[in-house]
Amino acid sequence: MVRLFKHYVPHAVLLLGLLDAVLLLAANNLAWTLRASQIESDPGPLIERLPALVIISLITMLAMVAVGVFGPDSLRSMRFAAARLLVAVSLSVLGLAFVDFVMPGQTYWRSTLLYGMGFSIVALLLNRVVIAGLLPPDAFRRRILVLGAGKRATRLQELSARPESGFGVVGFVAMGATEPLVAGAVPRSMIDDLSSHVASVGASEVVLALEERRNALPLKDLLRIKTLGVHVNDFSSFMERETGRVDLDTLNPSWLIFSDGFSSARAISGTIKRLFDITASLLLMLLSLPVILLFALIVKLDSPGPAFFRQKRVGLYGQPFELIKLRSMRTDAEKNGAQWAQKSDPRITRVGAMIRKLRIDELPQVWTVLKGDMSFVGPRPEVPQFVDDLEEKLPYYAERHMVKPGITGWAQINYPYGASIEDARHKLEYDLYYAKNYTPFLDLLILLQTLRVILWPEGAR
Repeated sequence: MVRLFKHYVPHAVLLLGLLDAVLLLAANNLAWTLRASQIESDPGPLIERLPALVIISLITMLAMVAVGVFGPDSLRSMRFAAARLLVAVSLSVLGLAFVDFVMPGQTYWRSTLLYGMGFSIVALLLNRVVIAGLLPPDAFRRRILVLGAGKRATRLQELSARPESGFGVVGFVAMGATEPLVAGAVPRSMIDDLSSHVASVGASEVVLALEERRNALPLKDLLRIKTLGVHVNDFSSFMERETGRVDLDTLNPSWLIFSDGFSSARAISGTIKRLFDITASLLLMLLSLPVILLFALIVKLDSPGPAFFRQKRVGLYGQPFELIKLRSMRTDAEKNGAQWAQKSDPRITRVGAMIRKLRIDELPQVWTVLKGDMSFVGPRPEVPQFVDDLEEKLPYYAERHMVKPGITGWAQINYPYGASIEDARHKLEYDLYYAKNYTPFLDLLILLQTLRVILWPEGAR
């Protein structure tokens, strides 16, 4: 994987993205010259239309990221990729129409965009067909040697077996005297030179998956392996990189303290984040006010009670604030106290089910963002009653409050809506990853991917 702004991007995705960018430039340039020849016009030198071509390609790439074109399912299934590409290119045309409105000096002919749309879809699909045909399935899978043969090693074995996994395990070395849980693990006593064994199996990375590290670290072996140029990683860091979440089962305070993350540059990133929140919330309030007022009226007509729902939530540093949303439940929904939202929840009104699915009920939260109680991106704010319970049952739950809560977040786009302690545990792992690795780049990625969740609702309740 390649690390971009503290977030890991698989090599396969990076290569595919670079090739897609080049093909988009070529496809749109072909569309431009073809249309010019049809109307017997001189297309002019490439350098003059290059800025417009770059804007077209950039907006298309952003739309592709937003709808999940570079996700694991899209990379494995050509049918899935074709559907997402069609949606992405269509969205990019809408985006370019907006650019043409705010930048009337640029020329984005409708006929040129139509040709570019067709050429782009064909080129992008062919790119995936060619790459799938030329490269073996494991071309970008890293070769991992695991030191350990217990529960942690078993988890790595299961993770490597997933189709979307970016690594394959070339061997397990049982480091202790206990019976190994992984079949085929080689006892350390049977290996004369561990560094030579690493070279013989062709491992590009060694992962330390010991169940008990105290007085068990093979320091001499690890030093020799490291000096030979083979990357050495501990289990928690490896899981964070591969899954995009912090593994609570193996998390300890020392790893959080000494691992990379929680950068001192956060003050600069926080300033950028706040400026974006203010600018975007003001713009979104102006654009969404008619929608909010319309659905507020519909909510009032659909069921008795106020149009807006107000509730105390826990924010930055555990401080309470008032959250406002369009009401989607009956007014007596919490007469017995706060409850998890369930699938087909009977408390949800007819209109409420629709506005929840489309995320329209979240629009009034823009005002909370403008006030500074929330951000556009961050962990989901919970009610105090849930927080008190979860802090008792889940380790490190309070650490998620070290960043502002958000309307959308890393957990929201990676895990379906949760309605249990176990779901809250899984979402906490994503929230801790975000709190630890926050950058404006990760915020942008989350905002783009939120469009995918809106277009293809995944667990909205």
